[in-house]
Amino acid sequence: MNKLVPIVFLVVLGLFFSCERKLDENPIELEFDFQPLEVGNYWVYEVEETIYFGENDSEDDAYFLQDIIQSTYINEANEVVFIIQRSKSYDQLEWDPLEQYTLLRRGNTLIRTIQNQPVIALVFPPSDGTTWDSNNYLNAPEDLFELKTIAANSSNKRIQINQEEADDLVTYRDHRYEVFEKGIGLVEDYEEVITYCSRNDCLGDQLIDGGSKLHMTITEHGKL
Repeated sequence: MNKLVPIVFLVVLGLFFSCERKLDENPIELEFDFQPLEVGNYWVYEVEETIYFGENDSEDDAYFLQDIIQSTYINEANEVVFIIQRSKSYDQLEWDPLEQYTLLRRGNTLIRTIQNQPVIALVFPPSDGTTWDSNNYLNAPEDLFELKTIAANSSNKRIQINQEEADDLVTYRDHRYEVFEKGIGLVEDYEEVITYCSRNDCLGDQLIDGGSKLHMTITEHGKL
């Protein structure tokens, strides 16, 4: 009987390590490829923009934006930071540098920093109904984003990040969202932030007296 104890122990130990290997081979899929990060990756967007200067005074514009991951660096927290060059064009032949911004993955979050304003743009793994404070790394009031899974136009999975959806029909409208596609990244960006005329003679008429509207949709992506 005593001789069987070591044998049983070894069998149990073997089963334990076998199960452990299986768990290691099937980790939780974080789906980081909803925003691929690699030097040379690029995205081109068609943009329609409207600037409202006042009542019955607005200006429309149509152009293209190109984002290219140019380089990386290691920050003080030993994190890889990706530098993206954004350029603007009206003919897709000549591109004028517009600005640079950064992307980095910190834990299960994607942080986008534009003009020194870090925003948590996405969380991993993307799960329908997930909410988070996009200003967690910013000294600012809480700003909740919500993730929704949406029907894809292709075989790839798409998610929509609802950033704000407010309209009191009297003083302002703030409607903003982004769409990410698995294996591609950001494919759509919609931003509509306007104010309505609040004078007594136009209060409640939803007469726009200021703000802007911007709609970006992807037209091309790849790697240089």
